[in-house]
Amino acid sequence: MTKPGPEMIRLAVMMYVRFPLSLRNVEDLLHERGIDVSHETVRCRWLRFGPMFAAEIRNRRFQGLKSSRWRWHLDEGCCQIKPVC
Repeated sequence: MTKPGPEMIRLAVMMYVRFPLSLRNVEDLLHERGIDVSHETVRCRWLRFGPMFAAEIRNRRFQGLKSSRWRWHLDEGCCQIKPVC
């Protein structure tokens, strides 16, 4: 197992922020990739850097909405038709 560097800790916190994962799930996912990080480390880093990462994600989403490539798509439609008698 390798000790996590700052980039790996950032990845762990971003996984926790971005996806609906528990701290222990993040720990297990990183353990499968050979990265030895504790869920407690992720929690401490989340408390310190989490709001900054969440703001970064919000800004990216907002920038995507302002993009000229962004379009509305309609999944379903409902049409009422009067019978003609």
